[in-house]
Amino acid sequence: MADLQVLNDELIIGEGLRWHDDRLYLSDWGANRVLALDEDGKSEVILDLPGFPFAVDWLPDGRMLVISGHDRRVLRRERDGTITDLVDLRPVCDYAWSEIVVDGRGNTYVNSIGFDFMAGSQPPPAPGVVALMTPDGKVRQVADGLEFPNGMVVTPDDSTLIVGESFATRLTAFDIADDGSLSNRHVWAQLEGGPDGICMDADGAIWTPAAQTCVRVRDGGEILQTFDLDRMGFACTLGGADGRTLFVAQAEWKGPEHMFDGPRTGQVVRFDAPAPHAGHP
Repeated sequence: MADLQVLNDELIIGEGLRWHDDRLYLSDWGANRVLALDEDGKSEVILDLPGFPFAVDWLPDGRMLVISGHDRRVLRRERDGTITDLVDLRPVCDYAWSEIVVDGRGNTYVNSIGFDFMAGSQPPPAPGVVALMTPDGKVRQVADGLEFPNGMVVTPDDSTLIVGESFATRLTAFDIADDGSLSNRHVWAQLEGGPDGICMDADGAIWTPAAQTCVRVRDGGEILQTFDLDRMGFACTLGGADGRTLFVAQAEWKGPEHMFDGPRTGQVVRFDAPAPHAGHP
């Protein structure tokens, strides 16, 4: 069993982990901020947003995209730090949008769970959707019927999108066409716990938190490795100098009605991984 190495313990709830330009980026829910951490855990506020900044990723030209949960939009952070209001996602789905991934062609995939999670209401069985934003700024729905879509990765060859379905406890894959459309939906791996934010390594395996563990799984569902957490895992990514450090965001989970009550319990912890990062993000 690997010991927990705590990188930062000053978060409310960390989400949307990404390694970029030698730093770890994440959204701190409750604080309504996007942060960047160096390898010593020192944080810098990159931007503040009303409501949740759900996740970030980068265009091929280096500009950062962020999902603004407050108004269901994709924003772009320019190189000078100014924010451009890029795309309104409400015509596709007027509920919270959470995850984002940019593929090697510059196409951007975003997903929505399709119901009001914070209200604590019982959701429909499969309302979640995935939308595609093309480099020309057009948006269209490319998948539906997902049971709480969560983390997403695109394979290094840009041929496959893999989505974590938290309520269905599985990873679901789609073939990506040249125009970004999705087809051939199939189960990539069935899990015992619901996946959250995910990442891929150079062996083609996926890491995902599942309750109080973070598991490494291959296509077909074989679990290759497990790291135990001491609280709920929310997201993970591979990074560090050689891409072989697994960073995991964890926090005590009190349910959507009480998720920000009490003291801060959010942390980023890290482990040594057997294979480096691959794919997008």
